[in-house]
Amino acid sequence: MQRGIDLAKAQKSDLFVFTGDLVNNAAWEIEPYIGHFSQLKAPFGQFSILGNHDYGDYIKWGSQAEKAANHDKLIEHHKDLGYHLLLDENVALEKNGQKISLIGVQNWGRGFMQIGNIDKALIGVDKNAFKILLSHDPTHWEEKIRYHPTTIHLTLSGHTHGAQLGVETDKFRWSPVQYRYLDWAGLVNEKDRYLYVNRGFGFLAFSGRLGIWPEITVITLKKTV
Repeated sequence: MQRGIDLAKAQKSDLFVFTGDLVNNAAWEIEPYIGHFSQLKAPFGQFSILGNHDYGDYIKWGSQAEKAANHDKLIEHHKDLGYHLLLDENVALEKNGQKISLIGVQNWGRGFMQIGNIDKALIGVDKNAFKILLSHDPTHWEEKIRYHPTTIHLTLSGHTHGAQLGVETDKFRWSPVQYRYLDWAGLVNEKDRYLYVNRGFGFLAFSGRLGIWPEITVITLKKTV
C-alpha cells in the first residue's frame, strides 16, 4: 500500500482526486490506512466522491440508525484523510489566471443506486468553464453525461476494477468485465466529451489481480488554441 502511495506522491501533481469506493462495506475498513492515505497532498487540494460500496448496502446492519452512523463515520474519515468530499457540488480552481470547475456527484450507476444529481452539482458553474466531473460509475457518463445539455469536458470514473482479471497489450485488450460495461478502462472520447476509467487501486472479493494491475492515473491538461 505504501509503495503505491509513494508513487502517487512522487508525481508532484497540482491536484489529487479520488473517485469512490474508499471501503468495501464499512467505515472501519479505512481506519488502519488513514495515516497512509492522508500523506497524499497537492497544492490545489485533495477531492473525493462516494462509490456504491461507500453507502453500506452490501452487509446487514442491526438497524437503519446503525447504517446511518456508519455513513456519517465514513464522511468523517474523508475529512480525516484531508479529502474534500464533493456531494453533488462543485468548486472553482484557478492557476495562473486559468480556471477549472471541479464537480463531484454521489453514486449513479446502471443497475446500482442512482442518487447522484448532476443538475444540482452544476449549480453556479460558469457554462463556459472547463469542467471536470468526478462520477464513480462510468455508466453515468454513458447514459447521462455525454448527452447532458451542459458540456462536461472530462469525466473521471472507476468502479469496474477491470474485473481484476484480463489481458492488456498494445494491440489487444480483454476482460470479462467488458460483457457488463461498455467503457471499463482507459480513455473514451465522444464529441469532445472525454471519459477516463481508472482500473482501481485495491481489490474486491479476490485479493489480487491477474493482468489488470493497480492504477494511479496521471493526467496533464493542456490548453489548445
